[in-house]
Formats: sequence, structure tokens, C-alpha cells
Amino acid sequence: MQLQSIRTLTGRIRLRTGLHIGAGKETVEIGGLDQPIVKDPLSGAPYIPGSSLKGKMRSLLEVGIVMGTNPETRKYITNGAPCGCGKADCPVCVLFGAHNDPGKCDPGLGPTRLLVRDAMLCKEDRDRFAAGQLPMEIKYENTINRVNGTAEHPRPLERVPAGVAFELSIALKVFEHDKADELAQWLFKALRLVELDALGGGSSRGNGQVAFEDLALDGEPVDLAGIRAL
Repeated sequence: MQLQSIRTLTGRIRLRTGLHIGAGKETVEIGGLDQPIVKDPLSGAPYIPGSSLKGKMRSLLEVGIVMGTNPETRKYITNGAPCGCGKADCPVCVLFGAHNDPGKCDPGLGPTRLLVRDAMLCKEDRDRFAAGQLPMEIKYENTINRVNGTAEHPRPLERVPAGVAFELSIALKVFEHDKADELAQWLFKALRLVELDALGGGSSRGNGQVAFEDLALDGEPVDLAGIRAL
């Protein structure tokens, strides 16, 4: 398959509520956080891994749209796995790649079309962080005792505070025989679904509501509000 073009979607990810994308921790110091966020190892600044955003986009597309229309997709994800149908007409497998042995995929499927880059702090917030004016938020979550109604077992959760923005950059590869505009629409649907859902951990408890701002595909403005997600 011959690569025809690489389209670039740029914009910003604006946090509407605090965001928690966990870094994991093997040990917990006394008085330390048991749920820290992922950070740049050099600057200490928070960022959104491309894998986190891409994985959320994919799962929402699979469950929200494609599962209802593609029996092959339904077969895979009802077992908890990403779609591995490998069909050339499956938008999930075309955009994100088939979760399957490549030898079992349609010859016309080709490579993954989406490249989602790590989203770093926008310049304004990066400067604020460097100046020590952008502290991370510590949110305490508790278990409610069902008998007396008291809060128990507080767990400190680190979050990037609401209002912070990250730079978004996604590359969309277009190969011969691809319908470029159709691929772009599926990309927009996936982003709109993330807006309607959430990003990162603890979304059912208020974390991770985001909005995509100033989106442009190859310089042309994109309005997600006009995209029908479902």
C-alpha cells in the first residue's frame, strides 16, 4: 500500500475537571501518595500519554458505535478484548490496527492510520509550572460506612487541576484506496466521544472531563459540536 499523505490534527485538550492518569508505584512512603500521576521525568511536569488518549478513543468507538453494527467487532469485545476482526471495512481496525495476528487480517487493511502523540503542557501552563505557580491537586477519596455514614480509609489521589491545557497532535496517515474524509470523520467521532465521556482514571467519580479546543485538520478549523458521536 502506497502512502498518499499524512494529515495533521492539532489543538488543545482543556481540563474541565481534575485529571488523573496514574504512573503506578511499587512502594508507598509513609505520608506519601499511593496514586501519583504520570510526569515528565526531566521537568516533573504532567503530560497526557498518547497511549491513554488513543486507547480511550478506540474503546469508546468500539463500544459506542461499531459494536452495534459489526458482528465481528461484537464477537471480540464482548470477551473484553479490543476488536481483532481485521476487516478492511472496520473503522476501528483501519484507524487503530487490528488486535489480532496480522496474518488473519484482510490484505487491504494495511498499517495503523493514527499516530497519537504525547500531549505536553501548553506554553502558558508550562511557564506557570516552571515558575512554581501550577501545583498539582491532592484529592482525597473515601469509603462511606453504610451503617453510620462516616468516611473511612481516605486515599490521596493526585490530579492535574481543572483549567490546565495540553497541546494535542494527531497524525492521520492516508494510504491508496483510503477514503480520507471518512477516516477523518471517524477520528472526530472518537474525540467527541471522549468529550462526552472522560479521560484517565476515576471518571465515574468526576475525574477527567475534557474539551478539545482550537482543533484544525491541516489548518482547517474543526467543530466537534457539529459531529454526531452516536
